Amino acid sequence: MVLVAAFIGQGVAADAWRAMSGQQILEELTDRELVYDGGAWQRFNASGRTLYNAGTDSWGYWSVRGDQYCSQWPPDAFWACYDMAMDGERFRFVDAFGNVSAGTRKPVKGE
Repeated sequence: MVLVAAFIGQGVAADAWRAMSGQQILEELTDRELVYDGGAWQRFNASGRTLYNAGTDSWGYWSVRGDQYCSQWPPDAFWACYDMAMDGERFRFVDAFGNVSAGTRKPVKGE
């Protein structure tokens, strides 16, 4: 209930978020960048490599497993997986504990 109120309080209708399938996650993130709330950004390369920057570069790996986005950040071998939803160019990641992070997709040149 608090999460729904937070989204409504931000001017975003809670029902505008649509759950994403694995295929949609691949199509929407591959070779794209997201800018997260707070200013960090992440690039999702088709090779499965991902670059996250919150002031310094951090290289990891990403993949889609079932209908979840998953990432792994060396030297840790653990893969963390997230349910994803989208609302236009906005994306949110929800971890197994219900923690949410959200970002906006940067347009590709020519869009």
